[in-house]
This record gives sequence, structure tokens and C-alpha cells, in this order.
Amino acid sequence: MPRRSATMLAATLLLIALLCASVLMKVPYTEMSPGPTYNTLGVQEKTGTPVITITGHESYPASGHLNMTTVQVTGAKYEPSLVNAVVGWLRDDVLVVPHDNVYPKGQSDADAKRQNAEEFALSEDHARTAALSQLGIPMGSELIVQAVTAGAPAEGRLHAGDQIVAVDGTPVADADAVAKAVTKHQPGEPAVFTVAPRVKEGSVDPGTRTDISVPTVKAPDTGTAMVGIRPGLRHTYPFRIDIGLQDVGGPSAGLMFSLGIIDKLTPGDLTAGRFVAGTGTIDDAGRVGPIGGISMKLIAAREAGAEFFLTPAANCAEAAKNTPSGLRLVKAETLDGALKALEQVRSGQTSALPSCAS
Repeated sequence: MPRRSATMLAATLLLIALLCASVLMKVPYTEMSPGPTYNTLGVQEKTGTPVITITGHESYPASGHLNMTTVQVTGAKYEPSLVNAVVGWLRDDVLVVPHDNVYPKGQSDADAKRQNAEEFALSEDHARTAALSQLGIPMGSELIVQAVTAGAPAEGRLHAGDQIVAVDGTPVADADAVAKAVTKHQPGEPAVFTVAPRVKEGSVDPGTRTDISVPTVKAPDTGTAMVGIRPGLRHTYPFRIDIGLQDVGGPSAGLMFSLGIIDKLTPGDLTAGRFVAGTGTIDDAGRVGPIGGISMKLIAAREAGAEFFLTPAANCAEAAKNTPSGLRLVKAETLDGALKALEQVRSGQTSALPSCAS
């Protein structure tokens, strides 16, 4: 065979081998894409029930849209091929990110689902608290698990949002009482927590009191017994505010839930019938925090018909680079600021809206 032909054949075979390898080779990335949006003023498509239901307090009908937005994420076990990853990088409606950014090492789909459920439940509480604080409605408080330390004995036994009723049968009302009860033990001895779970776990429903034995270990700084939780207080409410979305997790809907609650508790419409979407975490003080996947949420909002998008200030720079045509970004730093922006939307003074460009 002539040398030139042999060289071309070898190059062709090498190219074929590289193409086959790129198809078969798995890479450690996860794909995000636009997810469904949900109107916090509307009803759930699957059940026909309101997304937000107020019981025990006067509420008002609301029109228009205050849509929370979501991102669809491939599962923890999904491993795209190199070709799939490259195709995703080239598409505007797919976001390819390192796998560990979404699923920390060792986290399963079940772990991720539980964590998202816990974050969603806490986000609901923050949204209720921020909304009622904005309206000047008094609230009470209860002791909860605010966070669980990764790798600590409490991980998988206690969960963020669980109400702590007692430790070793003794009622507790604050974080100091929990610490005092736990440190009575020698490291290695179990402490028994009586809790009312915030999120359904197995056969245990939220609100059901159950005793959970948690091993203790020696605290690295003090040498006393610890279980690895951070207790704190959560507000309780003078009437029921139910947020009933299925198959949604994470903390990023807090701002939109707060706005939906306020709209239902006050006469008139916050949007004057306009289509407003948005995203952002919220804390009890009404501060709006950043979220992930903003570019995918913008696409989802515009495809649903949104005209305005409430954008956390920390996400503004990224959002401004990825804004779909016809969607107006509105910077939101606080719940109060978002309400003032909606007032401008209602009055038609949209030229004065806080911009992500400023």
C-alpha cells in the first residue's frame, strides 16, 4: 500500500477512534435546563388547589401572575458523554456545570431530594415570616433544628426544620437548654430528642412527635458531648398559611412566596393583572438572596409569558448577559423594594423601575 494511502487510512482510523471515545467517555458534569413556573396566585395544575391557601384570616382574590421559577437538573447518577456535554455547552437553553457543584461528593438522589425538601420547608417559613412582618402581623416562636453538621451523628436522624420539643424527656425552650441537656452526657452516650418533624420522613408525618436517639461524640473544641446540630427559634403564626406545591425543592422561591402571601392578605392586586415572575431566597428580615441557574429561570419565565422578572441583586450581572428578548429585569434587594417596584408596575411608571444595569 502506498505510504500516502496508509497515512490517510491511519488518520481516518484514529479519527474514528477519537469519535467513538468521545461518545463513550463519561465526564463529571450535570445539566440544568428551564423548569416549570408556578403562579403563586393561582392553582396547582395537578390538583386544582391553590398554591397558597389562607385559613383563619380574611384573604382576597388576586389576578395576574407572580410566578416562581424552577430549574430542571439531571440526577446524581447521570453522567453525560463528552459529546453530550459539548452539545449542552453550545445550547442557550442548557447549562452544563461541574457535578460536584450540584451534588457534593457522596450525595445520592435521595439525599439531594431530602435536602431540597428541607430547604423548601425553611424557605416557606422565611416567606411567611417576612410577609407577616411586612404587614405588621404579630407572631410567636418555637425551637427548631436550624442546621445539621455534615458527617455529625445527627445527620440523617434530625433534619433542618424539625421542632425540638424535649431532650431526654425534659422540655427545652431555647438553644442553651438543648446544649445543657446534651453536655450532661459523656461522649459516646446517646441523647434522646423528642421532635415534631418539619418534612415527611418515611412513615413519619410533619407535626407528629417522635423520639429519636442520637449518639454523641466529643466536641473538638471543648471535649464535651455533642450531636452536631445548631438549634434556633422559628416563628409561629396566628393563622394558617399553606403552600402546597409538589415535586419542588430548594430555597429559591422565598421572595415570590412572600409576595403571593401579601397579595392574598391585602385587597387589590399587586400586579394590576400584569405577568411578573421572579426568584430569590428570602430571610425573616425580608432580605433577598442569590440563587443558582438564573439564566435557565429567565428562559422559563419568558416562555411562560412573563413581562417583568424580579432578580436578586447578586444575580443581576449574570442575568443581564442572558436576558431573553421581551423580558424586563427588575432588581430586588429586599421584599419592601420588590413591593415598591410592583407599585411602579401598577401605576405604569415602569421607566423608574430599579434596573439590573444600575
